[in-house]
Amino acid sequence: MIEGTVNGILEPVVTLVVSGVAERTSRVDALIDTGHGGDLMLPTDVVRDLGLMRVGGTRLVLANGMEESFHTYMATVDWSGNKRGVAVHATSAAALVGMRLLEGHNLQIDVRQGGRVLIEP
Repeated sequence: MIEGTVNGILEPVVTLVVSGVAERTSRVDALIDTGHGGDLMLPTDVVRDLGLMRVGGTRLVLANGMEESFHTYMATVDWSGNKRGVAVHATSAAALVGMRLLEGHNLQIDVRQGGRVLIEP
């Protein structure tokens, strides 16, 4: 189970522990983005700090309808106490949890400031 909260502008946020090379880890506050079909988007500075290795790239359509290119990296995330390999897209924006990472889980959001966010298998 992963728990988080709804922030002051009604965004559901969870804190994840993401690991890179040489056991580098970072605690990342990530927004739940049901419009993102991938695993995880991380700010480029976090990708750099974790020493993630680039494994490719992809083009994604953003919420505004524009298409943009993203570099793809591999990382490990602590997901409900289990280590899980994830594809990470580097972004200049906030960290985002996508639908692929949520697949097979139940997402509950109490949509109010300070509300509970709950992700369960």
